[in-house]
Amino acid sequence: MPIDTLATWHRLVKERDAAGLDALLDEEAVFHSPVVHKPQVGKSITKKYLSAAFQVFFTENFRYVRELKGERDAVLEFELELDGIVINGVDMMKWNDAGKITEFKVMLRPLKAVNLIHQKMGAMLQAGQ
Repeated sequence: MPIDTLATWHRLVKERDAAGLDALLDEEAVFHSPVVHKPQVGKSITKKYLSAAFQVFFTENFRYVRELKGERDAVLEFELELDGIVINGVDMMKWNDAGKITEFKVMLRPLKAVNLIHQKMGAMLQAGQ
């Protein structure tokens, strides 16, 4: 039986459960960062980026404000405030027949939010989080 991808994703976000990504990500998952030009390929690196995002993004004021869903893809618009900067962005994901995420893309605005996230995510990734 396939995974209910969006329900699982929302549960992981709500619980801030990065460990749950193991069951949700496909082995060949690709992550597209808003600050890294080259796509990051593979479950391990995708999990590393998303785990860091769980710590940086998913604060008490993070919320999804809109969801557009297809048969095997979705766009989730979010908002949060971080260090006094209001951030607006989208998580775009695709999944396979088994419900495992095969592609995850994050887009952000405004520019000062991109710069802040670049700084914070870079620190998390360097620390091995």
